[in-house]
Amino acid sequence: MALQSKNKIEAAFSMSSMTDIIFLLLIFFMLTSSFITPSGLPVNLPSSETSDIVMQEVTVSVTKDLQFSVNDRRVDRNEIKNELTALLKENKGHVVLHIDKEVPVEYLVEIGGIAATLEANVSIATKPFK
Repeated sequence: MALQSKNKIEAAFSMSSMTDIIFLLLIFFMLTSSFITPSGLPVNLPSSETSDIVMQEVTVSVTKDLQFSVNDRRVDRNEIKNELTALLKENKGHVVLHIDKEVPVEYLVEIGGIAATLEANVSIATKPFK
């Protein structure tokens, strides 16, 4: 008398769970890469104890050669107020300042003051201590 099993084990590999995992990893890396947006100009950021990640809606960069850019677009120093006003017109967003550590503080105060008068939240980009 031959006994046969009712449940047959199939030796096939299902790829549906693998594609789900790859899709989730893709979404994860796409979202986290938006936090790491380099500024348009090469800026040597100062160091600080805490370095929080903030969603960058508007970035203002100033190099040690005093070149200015707003959202990776080079502008003249006199045009910064007009650019920030146009970008922050509808919603009071967040302005992140990428200012080189060799730039005099007066430029930081000037640009921060412009953003503050437009009722935007202002933060300074820094790099953590090593």
